[in-house]
Amino acid sequence: MAEERAQQGKPADGTESHDPDFPEAFLAFMRQGWRDTELPVGPRPEVPNYAKRRAALSTAFPGETLVIPTGGEKVRANDTDHPFRPGSDFAYLTGDHDPDSVLVLRPNGSGHDATLYMRPRSSRKTDEFFRSRHGELWVGRRHTLGEKSTELGLPTADLTELDTALADCAPGRTRVLRGFDARVDAAVRPFDGARAEGQPARDRELAIAISELKLVKDEWEIAQLQEACDATVRGFEDVARALPADRGVSERLLEGIFALRARHDGNDVGYGSIVGAGEHATILHWVHNHGATRPGELLLMDMGVENRSLYTADVTRVLPVDGRFTPLQRQVYDAVYAAQQAGIDIIKPGVAFREVHLTAMRVLAEALKDLGLLPVSVDEAMDPASTVYRRWTLHGTSHMLGIDVHDCANARKEKYRDGALGEGYVLTVEPGLYFQPEDELVPEELRGIGVRIEDDILVTATGAVNLSAGLPRRSDEVETWLAEQREAGPRLPG
Repeated sequence: MAEERAQQGKPADGTESHDPDFPEAFLAFMRQGWRDTELPVGPRPEVPNYAKRRAALSTAFPGETLVIPTGGEKVRANDTDHPFRPGSDFAYLTGDHDPDSVLVLRPNGSGHDATLYMRPRSSRKTDEFFRSRHGELWVGRRHTLGEKSTELGLPTADLTELDTALADCAPGRTRVLRGFDARVDAAVRPFDGARAEGQPARDRELAIAISELKLVKDEWEIAQLQEACDATVRGFEDVARALPADRGVSERLLEGIFALRARHDGNDVGYGSIVGAGEHATILHWVHNHGATRPGELLLMDMGVENRSLYTADVTRVLPVDGRFTPLQRQVYDAVYAAQQAGIDIIKPGVAFREVHLTAMRVLAEALKDLGLLPVSVDEAMDPASTVYRRWTLHGTSHMLGIDVHDCANARKEKYRDGALGEGYVLTVEPGLYFQPEDELVPEELRGIGVRIEDDILVTATGAVNLSAGLPRRSDEVETWLAEQREAGPRLPG
């Protein structure tokens, strides 16, 4: 982070060019009369889970040093930063949420010794506590090295010692999770020129190994995902209670209502909320949210709460703004529901990940045939050499879910996209139909209709559990639920 700020012409000590030049009398006055405090910290209950993950990573790379940084704050505008969100792989291995920290695993003969390099609290013996943007008067009390070690069950060291530690890393025996910390990337040079997907091949193998560890969620992770889904259900309820049936409201109002729930019950939203009214529902990543609802049209909302442990839900629902689907809207909605249910029904250990998608897509292709849209038979449309049905389905049906909304993204294809589902996997099932307003191959009455239904599914030993089942999916149940929420009226989180 110091290098990043230096590159932007900003002092690395956390001061700003517009800071005042304080007189010595004021400085002397600020240095006295402060009572020290200790944070009442204890080991987090999930500490053993993080230790098991580090042990598994240690087993994958015996005798090698592993360096995993979290990254630093990102400048939003001049001297203001975006809210910091830890690097997912770093958080997965440590539970630490502070910026600039680096986890180093050093081989010890039988495994690895872990050290968390971190920026400790600023001592009242220096002026940093009131003059630096890192100081406690600006950002609050930070942990001491000992406090952080107690909380996370990890040995800690001052971040100022990191350069020395990295200088001692043996070439060819060190792997780095690159792209998060320029200081670390520069300090540990790649051993050879072999590259995979834009980074040194050896380092790419580290990213792959962490992603593949994340495929199977342990009991604590499943509980975190359930918590995120439950908060997301409450967020959708909040929005439904504030959605008028007889007049329009802005998409951003609905986005903000959900965001209030996300910040109150969790850390934040897990991704940019998609609130697509009317034809905006046909735009897959509609995040502008500057439109408005209209009675008689549909409202698509793709939103998820990220809980305080950084695990996120990912849920999509479509509501009829005035409370009732029209016959055509219901036909499209019911087709998507049938496709989603077909995909969920086949989920169990050993089923190919890709089969969930193909199962849902066949149901949608049959619906498109019934609507008179497919120019070929369903079998021809499903042929890999054709897939013309995708004009109206657009995207894949599933992705892994966890500490990232698109979790396990660095896993090998044979373990993920071309692999089989395993017990403890959590994935979305989210088919959709989208009829663009400009599409002249569909009847005018279909243009501008977009429907996606998305839920978060845990693979169990015997099948599947819908973690987001607290929200209804069938069209008649959606209508009943929406009426019930409106009858209950708006509420504040509490």
